Amino acid sequence: MNNPLSTDNRVYIFDTTLRDGAQTQGVNFNPSDKAFIARELDNAGFDYIEGGWPGANPTDDAFFADPPNMKQAKFTAFGMTRRPGRSVENDPGLAALLNTRVPSACLVGKTWDFHVTDALEIELEENISMIAESVRLLTDKGVEAIFDAEHFFDGYKANPEYAARCLKAAYDAGARWVVLCDTNGGTLPNEIETVVAAICTVIPGENVAIHCHDDTGNAVAGSLAAVRAGARMVQGTLNGLGERCGNANLISVIPSLVLKMGYTTGLMPEDLTKLTPLSRMLDERLNRQPNRGAPYVGESAFTHKGGLHVSAVEKDPTTYEHIDPNVVGNHRNIVVSDQSGRSNILARFREIGLEIDPKDENLNRLVELVKEQEFNGYAYDGAEASFELLARRILGTVPDYFKCTSFRVIDERRWNAAGELVTLSEATVRIRCRGIQEIAVAEGNGPVNALDAALRKVLIQHYVCLADLRLVDYKVRILTPGDGTRAITRVVIESADSKREHWSTLGVSTNIIDASYNALRDSIIYKLFKDGGSPPRT
Repeated sequence: MNNPLSTDNRVYIFDTTLRDGAQTQGVNFNPSDKAFIARELDNAGFDYIEGGWPGANPTDDAFFADPPNMKQAKFTAFGMTRRPGRSVENDPGLAALLNTRVPSACLVGKTWDFHVTDALEIELEENISMIAESVRLLTDKGVEAIFDAEHFFDGYKANPEYAARCLKAAYDAGARWVVLCDTNGGTLPNEIETVVAAICTVIPGENVAIHCHDDTGNAVAGSLAAVRAGARMVQGTLNGLGERCGNANLISVIPSLVLKMGYTTGLMPEDLTKLTPLSRMLDERLNRQPNRGAPYVGESAFTHKGGLHVSAVEKDPTTYEHIDPNVVGNHRNIVVSDQSGRSNILARFREIGLEIDPKDENLNRLVELVKEQEFNGYAYDGAEASFELLARRILGTVPDYFKCTSFRVIDERRWNAAGELVTLSEATVRIRCRGIQEIAVAEGNGPVNALDAALRKVLIQHYVCLADLRLVDYKVRILTPGDGTRAITRVVIESADSKREHWSTLGVSTNIIDASYNALRDSIIYKLFKDGGSPPRT
């Protein structure tokens, strides 16, 4: 089962955010969330992306029914070994896995003898047969099999010989990876390193993976210790999402492996710069405030304040910074002198293919504008399309496709003729296009939908490509909760078209409809700009 493409220095990254992360209290992914996150992980260079458990819930069923296209990552489904007393051919869980037609599948099974005899209430040998037969079924069907050894470290402490036999059964049946799971997060890094080293004498390290939970705050350290002991795959989640205290945070694991330990991953050096935007994208997606103190990617990770400290950093950044923050897509922030932002903005320009002379006076204007906007509540890390439009407007490269001179939205809540309580929204827009003022009225199932419909009534006549534009997601965050219903709100809209292109735009206002319009307008303009549309001649 040796992989001819692997080397001793190559570590594979397996992301379980879409399953383990979904078990976080207060986190609920819908299918569009899952698809968006999966694409971002794939673009960043992750090796495996676990999408969820087919057959477990309607969300996962919908997601696997229309999976995102992967450029390089192996899209993976999660399931379990066959049930006791069933054959693999008649097990509904295994059938659901195979029906997804994924290239890779991860099966969880028991390796702790206590669980086998007291939870499953079966013989120890029957459990080993369940593991081997289930793995063999997948490999016979051309699916790369991964075996997740649940509670492995507890099982190994209780009965090391049996726990190792379970792993060997999966490996001998054709499993590409056997995953040592610290399911309750109670194993310390030194213990993990000792056990993984012992397992690597039985199973080649290039087939051994680690999966740590963070109940003792050691999930990242335990994962790194496992790699040092010989394991060559790390499982974890973005930002350490997961049940209880979470899982190993891959945003911390990856740069530690590459920059501190000298290993290679599927993320190229230029991909490491995506880690900060990736971390903040997830928080924005979940309407969560980013952790300012997060290692590598937090807003405070490279923030310096006050006197001698600032002076030392300005003379020699390595004095107080363990890496160059730009390597992971972050930036230095010197609070007292407010000198942050310029290099980060130049990096964003490079990402969108926009070349600008660092000495261009427009750059200074943009830096100051971004600072002002972010102070007012804009967060461009989660809305790259709005940032690109902001930058291009400063440079004067975005045409005036249309101008909405005014709009009005009315909501009516009433009982209809059938005696049903309904709420209807109606929007009226006045748009100047081709030098002519046009008016359109449209209804919708909400104010944003009505406003969108009214805008399109006018604009599609001039820009046919807008018929292809669709709103995928809509999120609102309260920025000043102390103000109650008068609070400032931030609206983020995710849009897409038939090319499977996705982009996010935002608006900020004390009026939620105004914020929604700003985000919606940016989405329309971004679509027109990317499609190369020319403004109509007046």
